[in-house]
Amino acid sequence: MGLKLVVAPEYFLTGYPLGDTLPAWAEKAAFAPDGPEYQRLGQMCQTLGIHFCGNVYETDVHFPGLYFQTSFVIDDSGKVVLRYRRLVSLYAPTPHDVWDRYLEIYGLDAVFPVADTALGRLACIASEEICYPEIARALALRGAEVFLHSTSEVGSPRLTPKDIAKRARAYENGAFLVSANTGGLVGVDFPAGSTDGMSKIVDYRGEVMVEAGPGESMVANALIDIVALRRQRRTPGMSNLLSRQRLELFAATYAGTVHPPNTMLDAKGQFFVPERAQFTATQRGVIDALTQRGVFGHE
Repeated sequence: MGLKLVVAPEYFLTGYPLGDTLPAWAEKAAFAPDGPEYQRLGQMCQTLGIHFCGNVYETDVHFPGLYFQTSFVIDDSGKVVLRYRRLVSLYAPTPHDVWDRYLEIYGLDAVFPVADTALGRLACIASEEICYPEIARALALRGAEVFLHSTSEVGSPRLTPKDIAKRARAYENGAFLVSANTGGLVGVDFPAGSTDGMSKIVDYRGEVMVEAGPGESMVANALIDIVALRRQRRTPGMSNLLSRQRLELFAATYAGTVHPPNTMLDAKGQFFVPERAQFTATQRGVIDALTQRGVFGHE
């Protein structure tokens, strides 16, 4: 059958920003959605006959000076068939920060995209977003069968929070999950092996099918049986959790606000480029508000 799908780690071509302003990093490292990098990757996919998933920083003509962390899928014809902008990030802009304007331009389907491909219905989850079950659930309810997870995370022989989350997201949504971790960090003030290993494939029962250890490896590969997954999803039973969801039970709770939207839109709805200090200030405000509401206890 041969290799059909390759998933690369988080920001596999550029690394991550260290002290740059938002406009400086956008100019230095962010790709244009129609830029030559995607064209070259598309040629690679055509030549090798593969689907390729990666994660990069990307500009947007509607939001000059900003960038979005973007996961993408290119099919074997060389076409970008999925573009997902990370929705939860502590120190980077997200569509939620310009929410009203973003929805006006792109619509909700572009926020939670699912690509119906020859390999199955693919969706992307970026990095620590694996710890947010709402994102995976929103994608699964739009038909996602395989979650593609580009990440850069702590490597450990013990279960980490992200590693537990990978198993949970696969099981609770009846989906496969392909997670690619960085093979070490170079040129920064961390030991190079801190993020080594941990790449894995998890099946729809939450079981790890295969996992790469530290060091250079080719073992994180497995057969993804979409037919078996679809059979499982169509079979009644306690383990078919996706079919047992009662979303109305939770609608009122999720209708409230924790982290506010539109933190990069002004009173007239026009976006602005903030200083990085705004990210921490916003989170501090959210923590204070949750404390006042009694969600977080007082010390």
